[in-house]
Amino acid sequence: MSTDTMENTPVTLSKSAAKRVSRIIDGEENKTALRVSVEGGGCSGFSYKFDLVSSSNDDDLVIKRDGATVLVDAVSVMYMEGSEIDFVDDLMGQSFQIKNPNATASCGCGTSFSI
Repeated sequence: MSTDTMENTPVTLSKSAAKRVSRIIDGEENKTALRVSVEGGGCSGFSYKFDLVSSSNDDDLVIKRDGATVLVDAVSVMYMEGSEIDFVDDLMGQSFQIKNPNATASCGCGTSFSI
């Protein structure tokens, strides 16, 4: 599944996240996308994982915005449906954050959640 717009996608990418992904990928040789996945573990039950990759899988959700490509595997999409991937730069530091409406609880660091 591929999209060049943010309409009707199960997971969206904010403008600030797209800008940051583009900057990171530009500095990495042979990497073309950021892969976001959900895995078991973390202090709240599930955690988000971020990896730079050079290719996509056939069943990936491919999100494109402002020259950035983000991939989410089919299983992770189930846990992330309705989420926005954002990049925040504030007094607490810089980080990618997932705004997940399905999460019933999350840890203080924002990298793990429960459903």
